[in-house]
Amino acid sequence: MNNVRYGGLEAGGTKMICVATDEEGVWLDQLTIPTLTPEETVPPIVAFFKKNGITSLGIGSFGPLDLKEGSDTYGSLASTPKKGWKGYPLLDAFNELNVPIEITTDVNGAALAEATKGAAKGLDSCMYITVGTGIGAGAVVNGNVLEGLSHPEMGHVPVKPHKDDSFQGHCPYHGTCAEGMAAGPAIEARWGKAGIELAEDDKVWQLEAYYLAQAIAAYTYVLSPKKVIIGGGVMKQKQLYALIREELVQQLNGYMDIGNPDDYIVAPGLHEHAGIEGALLLARQAERKR
Repeated sequence: MNNVRYGGLEAGGTKMICVATDEEGVWLDQLTIPTLTPEETVPPIVAFFKKNGITSLGIGSFGPLDLKEGSDTYGSLASTPKKGWKGYPLLDAFNELNVPIEITTDVNGAALAEATKGAAKGLDSCMYITVGTGIGAGAVVNGNVLEGLSHPEMGHVPVKPHKDDSFQGHCPYHGTCAEGMAAGPAIEARWGKAGIELAEDDKVWQLEAYYLAQAIAAYTYVLSPKKVIIGGGVMKQKQLYALIREELVQQLNGYMDIGNPDDYIVAPGLHEHAGIEGALLLARQAERKR
C-alpha cells in the first residue's frame, strides 16, 4: 500500500506521547502533551493524527484497561484512580480516524518493543517493568504479549514489609502491594520527600530494592522470563539496578539459576522510547490485519 503512515500513542498517566512515522519507521512528526481530563487531552491527539494522515494506529495506555475480547467496553479504562478517566472509552475516541487500531497497556507495548528491537532482541521471553507514578509490568511469552482474563496487573502483587519499615502502604486498593510500597508516590509518602530529593540517602534505595526484588522474584518463579527490563522515573536512580540484582539473588536463595544477574536485570535498550516504539509496533500489527 502506498503512503503508509503509522501512528503511535503512548498514553501515560502524566503525559501523552504521539508519533507519526513513514513505512520505514522514520519519525515524521511528534507531539507530547500533559494528561489532563479526556475532554482536554484527546481532541488535540486526534487532530495530530488527522494532520499526519495516518493509516493505522497503535495505542499503549496506562490502565487498567478492558482488553476482554467481545466486551462491550473493550478498549476502555477501568478502575483507574486517574481523575476523569475511569470508564473512559479510549479506543472508541479514535474511531473517527477510520483506520485500524490495536490497543494494549503501555507496559505490554514496551515489553513487545524491547523484545523486538531492544534489550531482549532475539529472545522469545522477557518482562518490562516500569517504576514511576505506579508500578506496571508487561510480559512477552513464547514471542507473544501475555494476556488472559485481562492484561497482567503485576504491580499489585503482595510484598512482605521489611522488619524496619512501619509504612502502611500507599495503594488505595491493597495497601502493601509492590506499587503501594515502592512506586514514586509511596517513596514520597514514606519519606516526606520526592525520590529525586533523596538520591544520596542509601537507606531509601536499599528499602526500594528490597520491595522491587520481592516482586521480581515472584515474577521469576511464575513466568521465568529470560530477561527483566526495568524502566520508569524511579529507575533514574541508577544505583538501584545493582541493589535490585543483589537483593534478588539473596531472595531467590539459590532456588533458581538466573545466570549473571547483570545480564538478567537490565535497563531498557530503547531508553525513553520503549513505550512509544511499542505503540508503533502495534500500528504495524493493525496495518497487517487490514
